[in-house]
Amino acid sequence: MNKPLRTEDEAIGELQDAIRWYEERKAGLGAAFLSAVEATLDQIARLPQAGTNVPRLPDDLPVRRAPVKRFPYHVVYLESSEAIRILAFAHDSRRPGYWYHRTRDL
Repeated sequence: MNKPLRTEDEAIGELQDAIRWYEERKAGLGAAFLSAVEATLDQIARLPQAGTNVPRLPDDLPVRRAPVKRFPYHVVYLESSEAIRILAFAHDSRRPGYWYHRTRDL
């Protein structure tokens, strides 16, 4: 059985902003982005260990990331015994590591 996904409020805002941005560029592109993100989330729920470890974080904090197909984004997450916490929907080249502060309370 898959663990529940719990998305941080800041990550929800990032996702909404990205969907809006893509939709403003081309009708339907925001929906395509959301579909790609949902596919990535499904993969994370099924195989949470498949993501790549995020560098520059403490070894005892196994934060991982999984790419979003067709788009320059990664889903950043942390698996615990109860759930998978979605920490960020991070653009690959904008402000790298901006979300690191979200790991302080983990």
